[in-house]
Amino acid sequence: MIREDRIQLNSRFVEVFKLLQERGEIVLNDRGGKGMGDFAKKILGKRAYGHIIRAYLNPNDKRVIDYHQARAICREYGVNESYLIDGEGTPFGFDLPKANKQSNVSPSRGNILFTTVQAFAGSGAGMESASPSTDEDNEFFAIPGMSGNGLVAFSIEGNSMEPVINDGDIIICREIQSLHEIKDNEIYAVKSNGSLWVKYVKRIFNTRGRIVGLKLISANSLEFDPFEEDVNEYTRLYKVESRISSL
Repeated sequence: MIREDRIQLNSRFVEVFKLLQERGEIVLNDRGGKGMGDFAKKILGKRAYGHIIRAYLNPNDKRVIDYHQARAICREYGVNESYLIDGEGTPFGFDLPKANKQSNVSPSRGNILFTTVQAFAGSGAGMESASPSTDEDNEFFAIPGMSGNGLVAFSIEGNSMEPVINDGDIIICREIQSLHEIKDNEIYAVKSNGSLWVKYVKRIFNTRGRIVGLKLISANSLEFDPFEEDVNEYTRLYKVESRISSL
């Protein structure tokens, strides 16, 4: 008999699979690296195991995903492990306000998602990294001059971006849709491999003109050296549009 925790795990997997489809990271009949066979190879080790994935997705089939396979999904697709494994938080860490055609946001709720994610300065590389928050930790607010949807805010701890962004500041960011929207030497929050880095950014190109990495530069260059971060289809970037500082 299948344990209840495995059944619940499989239910969360079905939800995550659908979200990955909506994000375009899984395309069932794709032959360019995003099809069911490609997904099966990443998670189960063989392209031919697509039928097993379909069994997990079929509510009438008794087969369910195991924890090892679920962790592979988190690793390969940037899924929040706390959500998929333990049912805590949201599938991709924190959720940005959803855009809509009229861009109407309830005045009582505000249009900026504030998370309790604390960006903290790491040792050596001088990074600001952030861990996921839960829905209960999130709230919305609004400030004059910051309109539209898709805005997220969080606090900074550390001095790697001083004096431009100080310890205790709150930064407000908007997600960009493509690496090609990046403008060199501007400040972005770069979400990659479970960390969130807040830095000046310069694009790194290969010989074919494709962006393959980012050079991340601290404002406090006397204490923190620049470093490079590879990018892939799961890298997320947020343009830092404003900051709120203490008096």
